[in-house]
Amino acid sequence: MIDHENNNRGLIDTREALELAQSIELDLVVVSEGKEAPVAKILNYGKLQYQKKKRQGQSARPTVKEVRLRPNVGVADYNLRIEQAVKWLNKGDSVKFVIRLRGREHQYREQAGELLERIVTALSQVGKVQSLDKRSLIAQVIPA
Repeated sequence: MIDHENNNRGLIDTREALELAQSIELDLVVVSEGKEAPVAKILNYGKLQYQKKKRQGQSARPTVKEVRLRPNVGVADYNLRIEQAVKWLNKGDSVKFVIRLRGREHQYREQAGELLERIVTALSQVGKVQSLDKRSLIAQVIPA
């Protein structure tokens, strides 16, 4: 058994361990099922559940951020999107850039390809290109 101060108490009778946990107003939790004797620990069970749930929530968060642009994006908007992408890449997320063409914008497909190239070169310091598809105008950048 391990007490609330992380001291190994060795083998203790179950009743004694329960009385000790109740005297400190904590819970007796079986940490691992051993072949000969299970390992139990005195701790706050509610706090343990909360931390476990919090860890699961952090590991399940999405890691791909998507940025949609048009080929005639302004300079200020372009710079803002690049700054956001740099922050996300430094945090460990990958960024997917999608350039959307509507109506007559399909005539300027070369401009959209050049914009995609500009984005890739701007992010080359903090990330590396995972995929670059000029046909569908998509670039995915992962942290370096």
